[in-house]
Amino acid sequence: MATSTATTANPITTWQIDPVHSEVGFSVRHLMISTVKGRFTDVQGTLQYDETDPTRSNIEVRIAIASVDTRADQRDAHLRSADFFDAEHYPFMTFKSTRLERTGEGRGKVTGDLTIRGVTQSVTLDAKREGRGKDPWGGERLGFSATTVLNREAFGLTWNQALETGGVVVGDEVKVSIEVEWVKQ
Repeated sequence: MATSTATTANPITTWQIDPVHSEVGFSVRHLMISTVKGRFTDVQGTLQYDETDPTRSNIEVRIAIASVDTRADQRDAHLRSADFFDAEHYPFMTFKSTRLERTGEGRGKVTGDLTIRGVTQSVTLDAKREGRGKDPWGGERLGFSATTVLNREAFGLTWNQALETGGVVVGDEVKVSIEVEWVKQ
């Protein structure tokens, strides 16, 4: 009896972050009365996307600390200093997914190891698939957004200053908002 082996296309595709069309943003309370927003402008990453089962996909992202931008040069320099990110000794923060789960149509949770200042913590992002399509140059693109809330002190970002009126200069809770456009390789 002859046997035949069916060949199937590899369901794993590789995608790279398009840094021009992606943003990792954050917001944190300032002086207990307002919120300061910032972003990192140098974001690189790879998605190994399982076309048949996205929960088996893998994400790795690297963000250059020196690219922090809060629209205030003095504040950005302070964030790069040893008081906060210590960019001289820890030039990158990284994220490596450990688990992806589907929570609804086009929605899911991405859990992974986030490393900042040499401290690694497990974090979970609420993610949403924003769309997929061809670009005008023949490439294929995939868009996702994600959010999470971090406690900065858990990563060794403990600098603060007490206010005369009570409270502190910088809040502990950091809201993270991510918009990523992936390009199929």
